[in-house]
Amino acid sequence: MSNTFNYPPAFGILSRLPRTELFSGPTPLEPMPNLARACDAGNLLVKRDDCTHLAFGGNKVRQLEFYFGEALAQNADTVLITGAVQSNFVRLAAAAAAKLVMQCHVQLEERVDKTDPMYHLSGNVLLDKLFGAKMYSYDEGEDEFGADRKLREIADALEQEHGRKTYIIPLAPNHKPLGALGYMVAAQELLEQIESANIRVDEVVLGSGSGSTHGGMLFGLRALGSSITVRGICVRRDASVQKPRIEKRCQEIADLLEMKNPVTNDDVITEDDFYKPGYGKLNAATNEAILLAARKEGLVLDPTYTGKVMAGFIHRAREADKGKTLVFLHSGGTPSLFAYQDSIIAAANHADETPS
Repeated sequence: MSNTFNYPPAFGILSRLPRTELFSGPTPLEPMPNLARACDAGNLLVKRDDCTHLAFGGNKVRQLEFYFGEALAQNADTVLITGAVQSNFVRLAAAAAAKLVMQCHVQLEERVDKTDPMYHLSGNVLLDKLFGAKMYSYDEGEDEFGADRKLREIADALEQEHGRKTYIIPLAPNHKPLGALGYMVAAQELLEQIESANIRVDEVVLGSGSGSTHGGMLFGLRALGSSITVRGICVRRDASVQKPRIEKRCQEIADLLEMKNPVTNDDVITEDDFYKPGYGKLNAATNEAILLAARKEGLVLDPTYTGKVMAGFIHRAREADKGKTLVFLHSGGTPSLFAYQDSIIAAANHADETPS
């Protein structure tokens, strides 16, 4: 475990909190000129957090640095986490545990009503097994508190019956927002890249699910005095529910860091135009976004998170003033694409057969 990280004074007591390094940054900030031309848009960039190296990368690597930092500080030897069947968070927690020589127990929730065997065997599930995680199933898909309770039962049994020292990475709200701290660091990194490149960024578009990435990026930017707009594209719940979740997450960050909350309610923007028909379910705009990103910029997106976020990003790029510079936060999720291969192949075939 290392805690020799440089944080600005504006981040409160962050330097006192344990963190273990799981990747060496920064992740690239790259132009997307082909996508910009295809959308008849202004300057478009991508922040490549799919390049966080560990086990196909993704935004959860940044978050896990703080969870595993605390776990190691508590001398834990076993980590437990719960998530959807094709959870990127679960996959990366299993990889991090393997890297740090810890046991990992994962609980997979049935959030998506897919009976396709590939969904339950391929993608992230295959990788969970590869990393040696002990796997459990939870039938409910929309019961965050129940999933956490079941995880606690598993942890209790491991402690009492096997003498393990457990650490739980929780799912439900009302816990310390350790994952969000990773995206405060990402906000600092992004501002340094913008300054180094001598460019102006007007807006960051990212996925808004658990709230750690969205809340952490927004909090970090505002704490550092940046007024860059942060637009959260809903991937788990609709905007009316997600907005107060992000507002609460930002206040939780402020409380944890013993500082004034720099985020106002007006700063929190959530949009759900591309969320339906629901979590982990494709729609036409997401299919278009996945294909356009792949065929114009060589970017691989997933149906659950980045595909929907790119759909929102493309919509925003098409409507925004051409003098604006927009950044798409690529949060990873590549392995889950393979669990949706039939749908993706059908969408690609349809696009190929449709006259341009």
